[in-house]
Amino acid sequence: MRFGWRAISGPVLTVAMTLLAILLDRSVHIPSPAPLLVCIVALSGALSGFASAVTSAALAVAGAALFFAGHRTLHASADLVGLLAVTAFGTAGITGLMRERLLAAFATERQSHAIAARLSAALDQVDIGIVLLDAETRAEFINRAFRDYFALPDEIADGKPPFIALMYHGRDTGAFELPEDELGTFIALRMEMVRIGDATPININLRNGEVLRFVCAALPDGGRMLSYTPVTDLVRHTDAPARADYYRSLRDPANRRLIRYLRVAE
Repeated sequence: MRFGWRAISGPVLTVAMTLLAILLDRSVHIPSPAPLLVCIVALSGALSGFASAVTSAALAVAGAALFFAGHRTLHASADLVGLLAVTAFGTAGITGLMRERLLAAFATERQSHAIAARLSAALDQVDIGIVLLDAETRAEFINRAFRDYFALPDEIADGKPPFIALMYHGRDTGAFELPEDELGTFIALRMEMVRIGDATPININLRNGEVLRFVCAALPDGGRMLSYTPVTDLVRHTDAPARADYYRSLRDPANRRLIRYLRVAE
């Protein structure tokens, strides 16, 4: 048992209440302090755990025995002390165990949140766009690469939009390299792939010249993981070498990410 105000508060309060009851009982008749002592044991277990609660229970039983020994109106003092012992130690065990389990659950939850935060930070560093959908196709996580590819504002991405809203955003911002009359069919096909969990990879041409390979993976909980892998260099390798600089300028007009795409086969 670690010593601190939490650990010693229960035993100290138990001793104080017991002494106060004994002193008052000499001049004024007071009821049995046993219920109050049991409450103190429970409080001690909640504050500091099993060891402090057991210590408080032992002090409560000893104090109750002293109280009943000088209380002439109680003939069944031994039975009452025994009943108090069972109740106090039982309360100590229950509250101590509940506190340990609660602290373990909090520690596990904190660890899970820490792992999730590290994973989220790691996924924001990769070039592959990642979107995690729940069973209702609402986006629970959208990494930085996807937001950059489709110019998706953070306020929209963090609002857990449905997948259909992401598709409409791409349509409205002119992200897709498709004729306007084909966009409706394209969006409908992507929605159907996500709905049935079709893992067939497809290439998505963006208007800025980039090509993303889209794959939908079904998750055990009914959700979906969508990945958008940049394959511009692989797809464009058959283009005319004389136009290589032109395609690079389409992929990154401001040259902010040009270094990521210098692997193209000249």
